[in-house]
Formats: sequence, C-alpha cells, structure tokens
Amino acid sequence: MEIDYPFHFNNRGHTAQTTWEDHVRDLIEQVLFTSSGERVNRPDFGSGLLGMVFELNSPDLAATLQFGMQAALLRWLKDLIELKALEVTSEEATLRVVVEYVVLRTGQAHTERFERSAA
Repeated sequence: MEIDYPFHFNNRGHTAQTTWEDHVRDLIEQVLFTSSGERVNRPDFGSGLLGMVFELNSPDLAATLQFGMQAALLRWLKDLIELKALEVTSEEATLRVVVEYVVLRTGQAHTERFERSAA
C-alpha cells in the first residue's frame, strides 16, 4: 500500500493509504498540475500546465504545452508508466487533460481525466 494523495487521514486516524495503481495516477496528477519552481528542492519538477488557463488558445500553444507535458511525464515517471496518449483541451478557464498510459509494474492500461478550473 502507498500513501494517498492528497495527504489525509482515514476514518481510524491513520495516514490514508491507496493501491499502487491509484498511487501512480496520483503521481501523474502531481506532475501535470505542479508549476515549475513550486517545489523547493526540485525547481524543475512539473509541466507548466496551469499557466495555460490564462493564455490565449492557439494550435501552437497547445502543441508546445502538450510536448512539455509529455516530456515532464517521461522525465519523472518513465520507470513507472508507458505513456500512450495525452490530450489537453481548454475551454474558458477550465483545463481538461486525458492521459492514456500503462502501469509498467502491473501491465494495466488506464485512461485518466483531470480537470482544473481557474475560477
């Protein structure tokens, strides 16, 4: 069992735990939604995704951001996942990210959807 993210306590007052599969999903979420410079000892950790909320939508921006997110996932999680596909859409102040990946330890394929809003 792994520590659940975000950190919280279970109904018995212990640190909440989760499965390996959910832990890997949590790690993907952390890489995608952590801004560069946010982590003190890892200033290059993250993908820059949250900055897209305030940018004008354009095919060039989307391609650049998608490339950066793929690079971040491969850099930080290459030992845990095989990235199959990644898609980002932005509507007004809402970001939607769909990530398709295979967990290397189990061989399980997953499709996860993440959403964040600036409002």
